[in-house]
Amino acid sequence: MSRTTTRPPADAVEVDGPQGGRHLARTVAIVIGILVVALVALLATRPDAGSPGITSSVLGKAVPSVKGTALDGTHYDIDDHLGQWTLVNFFGSWCAPCHAEQPELVKFAREHADGSVSMVGVMYRDKAADAANFYTKTGAKWPILNDDGTTAISFGVTGVPETYLVDPTGRVVAKFEAGLTAAELDQVLRKFGGTTTSSSP
Repeated sequence: MSRTTTRPPADAVEVDGPQGGRHLARTVAIVIGILVVALVALLATRPDAGSPGITSSVLGKAVPSVKGTALDGTHYDIDDHLGQWTLVNFFGSWCAPCHAEQPELVKFAREHADGSVSMVGVMYRDKAADAANFYTKTGAKWPILNDDGTTAISFGVTGVPETYLVDPTGRVVAKFEAGLTAAELDQVLRKFGGTTTSSSP
């Protein structure tokens, strides 16, 4: 008696397997393509620093109280700077984006060393020694306030860095998030009638 061995059809072995593999690869490629398109769209629609797309409860309103004893022992009160533009920067020495943008803030401060713009840094969940060391290393010269959280809450800060531009009347006119540059600061300053450096575009 002969024995018969049953095999799967040839097309099931030689065709269906590779087709399934090609189908999976095509599906993966489509999913990756969709994710790439979504990422590009997200980056393209992300509002620029200081743009109307960045919202804040303090924009257009009188600047909240910013005062206290700076790390160098001097007293600071933002009300003493009415009549000039003021930049309020919330930062943390532990914050990588803060480190990335600090050279731009230092550049901006040097370009406005004539007093046309004053600046103040407000520590956010940081230690005084670490913040002071951060400023020393980056060459920043403006006052640093050790905030207990009150100032950050009054501005509605949710993370750092966050920077606010206050006009000479004491009104908050712009908010900047991570990635700001000296050129962007000057652009917004000029938009609201401030004086910019001669090298600004």
